[in-house]
Amino acid sequence: MASAILGGMIQQGASPEMIDVVEPSAAAREQLGHKFGLSPKPEAGEFLKQAALVIWAVKPQIFQQATAPVAPHTAQALHLSVAAGIPSSSIARWLGSERVVRSMPNTPALIGQGITGLFARPGATQADRLRVEQVIAPTGTFVWLEDEELLDAVTALSGSGPAYVFYFLEAMTAAGAQMGLAPEQAYRLAVHTFRGASALAQSSSEPPDVLRQRVTSKGGTTDAAICVMEAQQIKENFMQALHAAHRRAGELGKEFGQQ
Repeated sequence: MASAILGGMIQQGASPEMIDVVEPSAAAREQLGHKFGLSPKPEAGEFLKQAALVIWAVKPQIFQQATAPVAPHTAQALHLSVAAGIPSSSIARWLGSERVVRSMPNTPALIGQGITGLFARPGATQADRLRVEQVIAPTGTFVWLEDEELLDAVTALSGSGPAYVFYFLEAMTAAGAQMGLAPEQAYRLAVHTFRGASALAQSSSEPPDVLRQRVTSKGGTTDAAICVMEAQQIKENFMQALHAAHRRAGELGKEFGQQ
């Protein structure tokens, strides 16, 4: 996700010389330098005092640890977090700043087709919100939320959502191969079906249940497939899976954010 955001900023015209990156991994520093022309540093330092915006693309488990060497230098900065689960109150406390925006992007951001949920603490100004929108825009679209707890739902729905799509693509590809198609043919058919159906849903004013019914003729092939899914309670089980992701997002916040 850091790569998607960095690429978008450079695409918008930000010079690599204007972007400081802190990356402890030598291999990752080399990769970022090669890909974006950056000169990443292994640790935080005085250079961060010039930062207007700090983007936190770190794992929830190490967020607090990562803030310790940064906080003394960034009291003046706007802070944007892309870490799942960690509440903005914890981030504000660790950094000593109320100018905090939380975000939950997803991996299609890598090709500019992501969607990001955003929440701003009261200390973030309207100008801060606009700055965040500018950073996020090249990665796709975004949705502002006024209730921070809803970011856990965004995490479960769209943050983890690409994995659900890939899961069904696996199943469709395997089934197609079992029916005699070459795996690459089955995969291509499955991918384009998801792409086309999503585009149709986005362009239509009709809800998904109506769109589904338009494809499902009584006694036909689609009806046969839907009947099996209904008998196996696929929809109910899938919804339970999303609720599990929702609960885990909340647990991450409690586990790593209340320290």
